[in-house]
Amino acid sequence: MKKFLFILLICATALIAQPKLYVLLVSFDGFRWDYLNRDITPNLEKVIENGVCASSLRPVFPSKTFPNHISIITGMYAENHGIIFNKFENIANGEIYRLGDSAAVRNSSWYKGEAFWETAEKNNITSASFFWPGSEVNEAKRRPTYYKKYEHNLPYRERIDGIAEWLQLPQNERPHFITLYFHDTDSYGHDFGPNSAEINQSIQRVDTLVGYLNQKLSEIGMQDSVNVIFLSDHGMTEVDVARTINIENILSGLDYKFAGSETLSMIEPSESDYDSVFARLERNQIHYRVYKKENMPHYYHFNKNDNIFSILLVSELGWSIVDNKQLKRMSKYANKGNHGFENTNIDMHGIFLASGPQFRNGFATGTLWNIDVYPLLCKIFNIAPNPKIDGNLERIEFLLQKNK
Repeated sequence: MKKFLFILLICATALIAQPKLYVLLVSFDGFRWDYLNRDITPNLEKVIENGVCASSLRPVFPSKTFPNHISIITGMYAENHGIIFNKFENIANGEIYRLGDSAAVRNSSWYKGEAFWETAEKNNITSASFFWPGSEVNEAKRRPTYYKKYEHNLPYRERIDGIAEWLQLPQNERPHFITLYFHDTDSYGHDFGPNSAEINQSIQRVDTLVGYLNQKLSEIGMQDSVNVIFLSDHGMTEVDVARTINIENILSGLDYKFAGSETLSMIEPSESDYDSVFARLERNQIHYRVYKKENMPHYYHFNKNDNIFSILLVSELGWSIVDNKQLKRMSKYANKGNHGFENTNIDMHGIFLASGPQFRNGFATGTLWNIDVYPLLCKIFNIAPNPKIDGNLERIEFLLQKNK
C-alpha cells in the first residue's frame, strides 16, 4: 500500500510540475508589418479581433533572418548572442557559420545566448520546435525535448499536423512551449519584391495556414487552451541592381577582407592599408555611411562582438554594397526584394499578434521590440529569465491579461 501511495505521489508531482499553459510561437519569415493591411488576411484578422496586435515588430540590426530569430528566442542583441550574420567567420579560428551548413548551425559553441527552450527545460517545462534557428544543436541540454531537423521543402500543413500530434501526447510527455517556422513570404519577397502580385499570393497562402492551424487546434480540443503568437523576424524592401555600391571599385589596389551582407558590410584592411582604406571609404560616402568599429553608434548595438571587423559600412535603404562576385549574382538572379537594413526603417519591421487565454482581447498597441519576446514568454510561464538579456519586460507585459 505504501509503495502504491509513493508511486501515486510521484505521478501527481510530475503532473503538477508541468504547467497547464501552452504557448505556440509561429514565425512567418519576412512578413512585413503592412502586409496585414492589404485586406487579404481574414484568418489573421480574426486573431487581431480576439487578441492583441502591434503596429509593427522592430527587429535587431542587422535585420537578417538568423540574427533576428536568435534575438527573438534569447532576448539579446546580435552582438551579444553571437549570430551576427547569416554567414560570418570566427576570427579566432577561421571557422565559418553559414545558414544552410547543417554542421555549423548545429555547433552549439556559436550560440552565446540562452534560448527560451533552454530556460523552459531548466524549469521542468517540456518544449518542442518544428524548425527554428538554433533548435537542432548537437548539445542535448541546449535544445528542446522534441525538435525537427530543418527541411526547407517539407509541406506546410505537415508541419502543423506535427504540432497537433505533439499536443496529443500524454500529459506528462506533452510539450507546453512550441516553435513553428514558415519561409514562404521571405522567399517570394526576395524573388518578386514586397509590392508584387506574387507576394500577395504568398500572404494569402500564409493566412490560409493560420486557418488550418486553428482548425487542427479545434479538432483536438485545444483551441481555447493554447496561446498562439504570430510574428516575423523582419520586413522587406525593394532593391535593384542599378542601386549598388561596388566596393572593389572604391578600394581598388588596396589590401582588405570584405564580409557581412549587402546592407551591412564589414571591411578588415591589412595593417599597412588601414588608414588608406578608411580614408577612401569616407571620401566616397554616397548611399552608405562608414564607421570605425569603436565609433559605431550605440543604437545599432553592433560593435561588442569579437567577430565584427574593424570597419563597418551601413547602406542606405534599398542600396546594396557588393563586390564583383555579388554584383554578378545580383544581375543573374535579379532579386526584387531584400532586408538587413537599419532597424529604424519601417520597411524592416515585422508583425506581432497573439491570442489565447493569457492575452488581452481586441487590444492594439504601437511598435514592439523583438528582444522583448523572450521576457514575455518567461512572464507567461512565471519563470525567471536569463539575467544577461537585453530585452525589457516593461515594454511588453501590458499585452497580458492582468489577472493571469
